[in-house]
Amino acid sequence: MNRFRTACSTLNEFIITAEVAPPKGSDPSHMIEMVRLLKGRVHAVNITDGSRAVLGMSSLAASIILLHHGVEPICQVACRDRNRIGLQADLLGAHALGIRNILALTGDPVKAGDHPDAKAVFDLESVRLLQAINKLNQGLDWNQKSLPDGATDLFVGAAVDPQSSSWSGLKSRFERKLQAGAQFFQSQLITDFDRLDQFMTEIATGTQKPILAGIFLLKSAKNARFINKYVPGVQIPDDIINRLEQAKNPLEEGILIASEQVKIARQLCQGVHIMAVKREDLIPKILDLAEIQPL
Repeated sequence: MNRFRTACSTLNEFIITAEVAPPKGSDPSHMIEMVRLLKGRVHAVNITDGSRAVLGMSSLAASIILLHHGVEPICQVACRDRNRIGLQADLLGAHALGIRNILALTGDPVKAGDHPDAKAVFDLESVRLLQAINKLNQGLDWNQKSLPDGATDLFVGAAVDPQSSSWSGLKSRFERKLQAGAQFFQSQLITDFDRLDQFMTEIATGTQKPILAGIFLLKSAKNARFINKYVPGVQIPDDIINRLEQAKNPLEEGILIASEQVKIARQLCQGVHIMAVKREDLIPKILDLAEIQPL
């Protein structure tokens, strides 16, 4: 099961990924139901790792569940909750259990989540986590000691924010992630597609690493305003909020907006990463409206 890796390596098709959060509990049935609807429509499904610092099932365990149900996972690994020993241990375990796709993240601050008094670790951050994975793929641990049973074969990606307020900072961090071994990039929620175009032509050009634009399903004007208020670096424009506000059915309008954004992204970059929080079942409809054929 390596269709995602093949698509990223050959760049001969438009790449589609979707994001699913593990349950805040031990019953994965709803998650399984959602990802089953995505089979044949996406190359892989991201499983979040404590996104927004909110408690959820282990991303590693949830990724293995997806694998058992015939869905290729991208296991997110965040640095917030584990030191370098724990991170390497989970990565070795993931490899042993058949997980190959990893998204290396720094992680959201603890204060943003549902356990604000928890102690954050942040022993590494995303670039150094990429470096650690690159070492494991060379058969070495963080301290340059050989792994007794040989190298891992993890296919690792990173996050990117083309709408960053610091263009020089964005360029520097993107290049550092490339040098650290990132093989693909998934972006934050994109609303400024001119900015994405500029990023693709001025920074990402010539890298031969796919950039997947983040497409977010907005369910209402209230949802859009909430994101503007609480999600750093995102500014959903007034024209989109007005469309949602004036629509007879805001959710249907949100689906249409997302499909239009997929079409725009298809002209600019190598793929999209679709986020439809708690409504992953609507992703096939978004893809149909965007005229994206089943895989």
